[in-house]
Amino acid sequence: MDNETPTPETLIAQLRTLLDIETIDTDLYRGPRMPGGRGRVFGGQVIAQALVAAMRSVGEGRVAHSLHAYFMRPGDEQLPIVYRVVRDFEGRSFATRRIIAMQKGEPILNMAASFQLPEEGLAHQAAMPEAPDPETMIPDRDLLERDRAELPEELVHFLLRPRPIEIRSIGARSLLHPEQRPPHAMGWFRAVAPLGDDPDLHRAVLAYASDLMLLGTSMLPHGVSVVKDRMQNASLDHAVWLHEPFRVDEWLLYVTDSPWAGHARGFNRGQIFSRDGRLVASIAQEGLIRLRGTR
Repeated sequence: MDNETPTPETLIAQLRTLLDIETIDTDLYRGPRMPGGRGRVFGGQVIAQALVAAMRSVGEGRVAHSLHAYFMRPGDEQLPIVYRVVRDFEGRSFATRRIIAMQKGEPILNMAASFQLPEEGLAHQAAMPEAPDPETMIPDRDLLERDRAELPEELVHFLLRPRPIEIRSIGARSLLHPEQRPPHAMGWFRAVAPLGDDPDLHRAVLAYASDLMLLGTSMLPHGVSVVKDRMQNASLDHAVWLHEPFRVDEWLLYVTDSPWAGHARGFNRGQIFSRDGRLVASIAQEGLIRLRGTR
């Protein structure tokens, strides 16, 4: 291993630090910047830090079950992010928080999050599709490393930066030579090292990871990629529903589809299953997929 390559434990320690936001005042927080980051802030980071800020304002017992976010401006990885929490509703069973993420005095994200006291009720779920075991698959980063010499230089840092989440896509497509295919995808993911037992941390990390594998689904039928084409990609909104307990340091299956794309936007849906078949989260996102030409 290269001496400059961080260990999995270091990557997870950096992620925990990233999500350990600082309390500035009542309902006012500051999220640290990504170590070594440059360029645009990853949307999952803003969502996860905003969720942590909301969780800090909710008393013990209530559990986050949904969040709905709108991205307004790209964040700058050179700067921390300030989060203001507004306590919109405090009921017996539910509580609602509104979170505004800001840089340079301007909002970059608005998010609403809802919390509930756990209770029993009617239950059903969608079936988990069949998938090969993650141990039989090659990590996505290894596939990219194999093609490193052919990747555009300006994308190498972004695509090959060591990440705290490992992804193993099922039927991974080539970013260099993408082919048109139906808008459906599956892949396993997990944290690269143990996270500990705090369920709120696992919820925040799932929110972080949920933005990693979704947007590209809406580009699959068109045979385009960020490597081959000059694509302008960005998350426009993002919603997460948390259904059941889970651990992000154990393998989770992310199943995605895109029922529609048009007008430079792509709509994507996701289901996340634990390895034992439980549907633990559902995701929806609309993103910008603006094609500006071929490289």
